[in-house]
Amino acid sequence: MPKKPFTRRQFLNVATMSAAVMALGRGLYAAEPKRTNVLLITADDANWDSFGCTGSKTPDVSPNIDRLAAEGMRFEHAHVTSAICQPSRSAIGTGRYPHRSGALGFDPIRQDVPTIVERFKSAGYYTGILAKVEHMTPPSKFCWDSVVSGSDLGNGRDPELYYRYTEAFLKRAKSLGKPFFLMANSQDPHRPFPTSEGTGAASFADKVSRVYKPEEVEVPGFLPQGISDIQREIAQYYTAVHRLDETVGQILRALRETELEDNTIVIFLSDNGISVPFAKTNCYENSTKTPLIISWPGKVRPGVVDREHFVSGVDIMPTLIDALGLPAVEGMDGKSFLPVLDGKRLWERDKVFTFITSTAGRNFYPMRSVRTATHSYIFNAWSDGKTQFKNEPMSGLIWNAMVQAGKKDPKIAERCKFYLYRVPEEFYDLKTDPCELNNLIHSDSSRAQIDQLRSELLEMMKATADPLLDEFRKRIGA
Repeated sequence: MPKKPFTRRQFLNVATMSAAVMALGRGLYAAEPKRTNVLLITADDANWDSFGCTGSKTPDVSPNIDRLAAEGMRFEHAHVTSAICQPSRSAIGTGRYPHRSGALGFDPIRQDVPTIVERFKSAGYYTGILAKVEHMTPPSKFCWDSVVSGSDLGNGRDPELYYRYTEAFLKRAKSLGKPFFLMANSQDPHRPFPTSEGTGAASFADKVSRVYKPEEVEVPGFLPQGISDIQREIAQYYTAVHRLDETVGQILRALRETELEDNTIVIFLSDNGISVPFAKTNCYENSTKTPLIISWPGKVRPGVVDREHFVSGVDIMPTLIDALGLPAVEGMDGKSFLPVLDGKRLWERDKVFTFITSTAGRNFYPMRSVRTATHSYIFNAWSDGKTQFKNEPMSGLIWNAMVQAGKKDPKIAERCKFYLYRVPEEFYDLKTDPCELNNLIHSDSSRAQIDQLRSELLEMMKATADPLLDEFRKRIGA
């Protein structure tokens, strides 16, 4: 008989008690901050492999992002902390796991949690944000000097407007004689995709310079192949990816033309994976893996691809603080990977933890994952054989096409059923199954690896007072 699932109320009660007793601190204080600028560019729902530099075969899809990768370091094993917009961005902005900041889903962080914006402002930086403003809250903690809403940027999808507002911000920083921290957030390739039917948003969603055809794109391996509606929606997605690349190009153009390029750390990543089943709002590889690129003229060797170290969204804040010599911030779960940027090896960076608690619709689907270069383990606390999963990526052509195809194809039908109900534990061998299609949780030959990752996850949950800890212990018998 299925066990009663862990409820949101139980989670919040434990989280409140845990927050009162947790105080983790790392880092060393530096005497004087350096005056290097920081430009943090984010994509919205862009899959890690959607760009030429990360392996996409879609023609001419990302010349600007590819150029940035050639000028800096790209990380093969970079993951965001949570594959949902607000908790992902909150983790970047606090260096904390969601249950340690309060941003479990679309929730504000707690008032006692320090933020990256506060740290930069206290160090004399001029701070600004372009779009996605409402996804880093409350405003008292993300206290930007300059704020431009997505509606002023063509709903976050107009490359030329990004150029104008970036240029204005950079000129203002120069006139003030201050270094800057700018978070420039494109809202591409978030749904609605360009040229998609029934978006009700043609005024901005369909304003593109190039439209990709279904035959020009490849369907990701974790989705069913050979289905026309899936192919068609992936083409719409890549049309949005190309516009994202144009936005990145215009932001970098403004940086170059204001002659601030040589003294600026540029970071590019996506907040989570593509908005389709088995990606966004989950803990799979294509949920959290992100195309992290860091350029730092004179500091980071250009054209490097790091294929060894695991880095996480929570690591960005401590890394920037370390790189710029700013005063340390207590309580961060992330750790600086600055030595990696300098070409050094960090043996301990061999895994990453990822989290889901609740979705934009306030649906409670707690998941935890630990992954290495060879294996992944996922704990689904919500899975009880009765509760049905529902999220925004199921709203487009792809999910409906999978359901319809499943009426004739038992394998696709089983895949759909698995997505809806899941199982409490999942384990994948990434060497033979990189798309995470074959759950090996009951495989005797994988027992040692399963036990190892269970143990790794258990220790993390203990160390951070994760409110799911007791539920996890009950489910695995620990």
